[in-house]
Amino acid sequence: MLALNGKKYLTDAADVETILRLIQSIPSKKAEPFKLWLAKVGHDRLREIADPERAINRSRDYWRRLGRSEKWIQQRLIGQEVRNKLTDYWKDHEVTKSDEFALLSNIIHKEWTDLSINEHKEFKNLKNENLRDHMSDAELVFTALAELSTRQIAESVEAIGLEENKIPAKQGGAIAKNARQELESKTGKSVISKNNFIHRNNDKKELE
Repeated sequence: MLALNGKKYLTDAADVETILRLIQSIPSKKAEPFKLWLAKVGHDRLREIADPERAINRSRDYWRRLGRSEKWIQQRLIGQEVRNKLTDYWKDHEVTKSDEFALLSNIIHKEWTDLSINEHKEFKNLKNENLRDHMSDAELVFTALAELSTRQIAESVEAIGLEENKIPAKQGGAIAKNARQELESKTGKSVISKNNFIHRNNDKKELE
């Protein structure tokens, strides 16, 4: 890997899953807290599989701790449900690879925002953060409209596979884009916002 001095050095590296497995295999008392944490997380996830409402409540608690309003949280959850129904349709109609999901999602997003997902993240000055967790109420609403429209169009034409689903993706995004432009023409304000909750949270801490 490239070091700060500009030279490359042979470096041991691993993904998250491998690192967690290594932690489990360490025969040391110092590793016990991490092992206990992994066991708890695993137990919690198994409980959520048996009772999905626990996962929803965990998400609500997480967003509350980050200072999101109840209105925003409700809109985020509605958007996630719309998203899940769309991805379920794709899975059932021969769109199964993660890169295919990403491609279709990007078509929808770019069609209604005029920005790719990565460009939207850069616009909001985000790096590894989840874009939807930093959307405004309006951005969440129009994202949901685009994905809802995409699914309903795909269902109506019974789109199968990646290539056929590209058409509903573009059409669904266009419906949300038309609605966005109509709203912007009436308000004089852009729906696509540079704001993110990172800066808001930092500003709040400074005020405190």
